[in-house]
Amino acid sequence: MSSDEDFSLVVTSGPNEDTIEGVQALIKEYQKKYSEILQEEKELKTSISQNQDMTKKFKERTQKLTKTLTLEEASYKEQFENEKARLAALKEEEGQLKEELQRFQNEIEEEDSRNSHLMDRADVFAKMPEKKFVFYGKTGNANDKEDFEMKPQITYPMEEGTALLTFEEEDVAMKILDMGKHKVDLGGECSITVEAQPVHLMMPSRVEIDTEICPQRVLVSNLPKMDTEALQNKLEIHFSKSKNGGGEVETCEFLPDSGTVVITFVEKNIAERLTQTEHHEVKLAKKHKVRVTPFINGKITRLETKTCMCPRTVLLTGIPDIMEQETLQDMLEIHFQKNGNGGGEIEAFLYNPVGQQTLALFGSTSSADEEEE
Repeated sequence: MSSDEDFSLVVTSGPNEDTIEGVQALIKEYQKKYSEILQEEKELKTSISQNQDMTKKFKERTQKLTKTLTLEEASYKEQFENEKARLAALKEEEGQLKEELQRFQNEIEEEDSRNSHLMDRADVFAKMPEKKFVFYGKTGNANDKEDFEMKPQITYPMEEGTALLTFEEEDVAMKILDMGKHKVDLGGECSITVEAQPVHLMMPSRVEIDTEICPQRVLVSNLPKMDTEALQNKLEIHFSKSKNGGGEVETCEFLPDSGTVVITFVEKNIAERLTQTEHHEVKLAKKHKVRVTPFINGKITRLETKTCMCPRTVLLTGIPDIMEQETLQDMLEIHFQKNGNGGGEIEAFLYNPVGQQTLALFGSTSSADEEEE
């Protein structure tokens, strides 16, 4: 036997379907595969169910987280708006505080300026000219206060054909005003009718004056008694020299009521320099030590007025020009002096006839009844 005959090829094949044994074997094989498929299907269903449960849980968790995030976002937005409003309020408060701080700083500066001004005034008052006087009054309680009394002169323009009567008693003036019209007998069958009217004056009730040191003027006091013109010339010559601390003099004015001299310089720094030395020795009739102090300017910063009726003065109107001024004035004065006509004692009488212009000067705030032509 050759080598080709010794070689055999074994081919393994599946069960033979032509035999019963083969068919049974195939059935078992297919049953096995079917069981495996059923097991896989069961496992797959279990896996699908688990995945569905997990998906449902994820959805529920996602919805819950979404709701929580939405609520938190709304809360954060509300909190953000609140903080934003609070920040705006803080900025506004900061601005108000800055304005208030600036106002306080301005008030402090004004107060400092006022204090400085008061200190300057106090320094000036300490350097006011000395004047000897004797006190004849009486002392009292320091807490007792007295009002400052002003006695201005008020010009009252009178119309033509009018007269001002000032009675000694207020009651007489009131009676004349209550009667209104008065028939004045001029003698014979001649008479005139005049009307009595109240006199109202605009009076100052409050005056505030701001004072400041004049930068160009000085007040020279402690002067000897000598010729006024010679005194002014000597002072002007002395204080015009730079070696005496002075400079070019613009004016040199003597004040007779106080016996002092006001010197005005052209330049502004000279007055301050002279007042720092205060006492200066000047060659007048002989060498004499004068005192140089600042000159204070005053300016009215506030003036309040009120209307006052003169309690003792009445205005007569409607006086015609029918006789001589002096005669008619005497007739009127005689008429209003008689008690029978409602009059009384007359303190002052001023008549302004037709064709003339007269100004009455009132010089008392208490009664405003002192008048003169």
